[in-house]
Amino acid sequence: MHRRHFLALGFAALARPALAAPTPYRLGPGGATITYLFTLNGGEVKGTVPVGRANLRIDPGNLAASTADVTADIRRARTGLIFATEALKSASVLHADRFPEARFTSTRVILGAGGRISGGATIDGNLTLRGVTRPVRFAAELFRKRGSAPDDLSALDVRLQGRVNRSDFGAIGYADLVEDRVGIDIRADILAA
Repeated sequence: MHRRHFLALGFAALARPALAAPTPYRLGPGGATITYLFTLNGGEVKGTVPVGRANLRIDPGNLAASTADVTADIRRARTGLIFATEALKSASVLHADRFPEARFTSTRVILGAGGRISGGATIDGNLTLRGVTRPVRFAAELFRKRGSAPDDLSALDVRLQGRVNRSDFGAIGYADLVEDRVGIDIRADILAA
């Protein structure tokens, strides 16, 4: 079955009672990375922040009850430009020395067409940066691994995409050079614990 085949079709075929309740997942060998995109002096710049911890629970019988609690290590944020990386971690932007972690905690999963965590699904939650917590919404996708059986939910791929205004979190430094909107693209390889 193609990797992009909606995961919910696999859930419909589940017969194993062990997966009928929320199942904890941990980061797999591919880990998880947050990629962010911002505009610096008119040009697009891409950077990454590694995910430090992830507490994920997926309920195949009630996908809307699935939860995520994820932290990222702001001290290890990187861009392709050393001066941009240092500016990003500075006190006027993310203030990595004082606020070394960012955290996302889900509050609600809104399923897409046909009750899927794909094809229009979103995850609402609270994002904390610089000690400031604001509600955010991410488009969400969840897929079985390529070549896996329809009922094999032991290894999954997750993708979340969204945008935030950095000024909402007090990250206002370099406003004359860097646009306020920041794109976020999170990809994770997860395994049933």
